[in-house]
Amino acid sequence: MTPKSKKLPSDVIAHWPEIFNDIELNVIPIKYLHTVRVEFIDGKIWDIDIARSKSLQKNGEEDIQISLLNLFESKKKEIKKIDFKIDTIKIKKDIQKRTTIFMKKRK
Repeated sequence: MTPKSKKLPSDVIAHWPEIFNDIELNVIPIKYLHTVRVEFIDGKIWDIDIARSKSLQKNGEEDIQISLLNLFESKKKEIKKIDFKIDTIKIKKDIQKRTTIFMKKRK
């Protein structure tokens, strides 16, 4: 299930176009996901709430990552499409915070 494009979706780019427009994705860290939507060939749709899942799992992000990989692998013949809703606000805040820290160290 390789993505057709590694570019971010236009609705994500719209949040911060001067930065997000030039980003290509290879991996999306769990901490930057809101939800994962899995559409199956038979028409079923599963929406997985990542934030809620983090609070339910004892090891948080690591458990979620393993669970998602297991799901994708076990259901790969039944899955039509997978969509990820990205927490663009968190990404923007983290980038701005790290940029500020980097610029302070350079002075």
